Amino acid sequence: MSPLPAIEDIRGAATRIAPHAHVTPVMTSRTIDGIAGARVFFKCENLQRVGAFKFRGACNAVLSLSDEEARRGVATHSSGNHAAALALAARIRGVPAYIVMPENAPAVKRAAVEGYGARVVGCAPTLRSREETIARVLSETGAILVHPYNDARVIAGQGTAALELAAQVDDLDAVVAPVSGGGLLSGTAIATGSLSRARTIGAEPEAADDAARSLREGRIIPSNDPITIADGLRSSLGELTFAVLRGRGVEIVTVSEEDIVKAMRVVWERMKLVIEPSAAVPVAAVLRRSVQGARIGVILSGGNVDLTTLPFT
Repeated sequence: MSPLPAIEDIRGAATRIAPHAHVTPVMTSRTIDGIAGARVFFKCENLQRVGAFKFRGACNAVLSLSDEEARRGVATHSSGNHAAALALAARIRGVPAYIVMPENAPAVKRAAVEGYGARVVGCAPTLRSREETIARVLSETGAILVHPYNDARVIAGQGTAALELAAQVDDLDAVVAPVSGGGLLSGTAIATGSLSRARTIGAEPEAADDAARSLREGRIIPSNDPITIADGLRSSLGELTFAVLRGRGVEIVTVSEEDIVKAMRVVWERMKLVIEPSAAVPVAAVLRRSVQGARIGVILSGGNVDLTTLPFT
C-alpha cells in the first residue's frame, strides 16, 4: 500500500473486512429534512460492530498483518472506540491486544474494551502521557502499533463507509463526517472524491477546532487538551490525514457545544437512533445549514454513550 491510500486500497479493505463488518443502513427523516432544508441521508455507523466506524479501520489493519507480525499482538492508544475496535479485531484474529486509555475515558467504552479481552493500561488524559505510555507498552510487549488514524491501512478501512454510502445513495452534493485525528474524514474524502462529484466536508466542535485551523494555516496545529462534550474528537491530525485533507481540499465547519447537544437530541427523538456526541457534530452542522446542497450524506460515526450522563436529561 502506498503511504497515502487510494480508492483501490479502500476497495481492497472492503473485501478484506467483508466477512466481519456490517454493511450499515442508510436512514432518513422528513422532520430533519425540513430543519436542514435538504434531503439528508444518514450512514448509520452507530450500528456497526463495537458501535462505531472504527471497527472498519482496525479490522483492516489487523487482517493486513503478516502471521509473524500478528503473533506479537497489537497495541494502540485511544479514548474508546478505536480501542474497542482493535480489541475485537485482535480477538477475531486470535492475537493479544494492549490498549492505552486515558483515565477520563467514558466508563462504557473502557468496559467494552475489557469485554473484548484486551489488556487496558491507564494514562493521564494528555497527548504526552498517551505517547509515553504506548511507547513503554510497545517496548515491553513487542506488539505492533495500530495508530487510531495516522495509518494508511486504518484510513483505507474507514473509507469503506463512504464506499458503501456511494453505492447506497446516488447523486449526493456533499458528504459530512466528524473530524478528530482525521482517519474517517480522510477515507471519506478519498472514496467520495474518487467515486462522485460530492464534496467532502468535515465537522468539528468550536472548542476543538484544530483541524480547521491546521488546514487554514497549512500546518498541523496540535489539539491542546480541548474541553468538549464530543470526547471522541479531541485528537490532532496526523501527517497522513493532514496530507489527504489538504490535498483533497476538504472544508471544515465548526459547531457549538449547544448545537451538538441539540443535534444529538433531535436524532434520538426523531429517528430513535442512539448516537454519541461526536456523531452529532456533523448533524449539528447540517441542522444549522452550514453545509450547502440539496442531497447531503452524513456519517453517524458512533453510538457509544454512557446512558447515566446524557446531556439532555
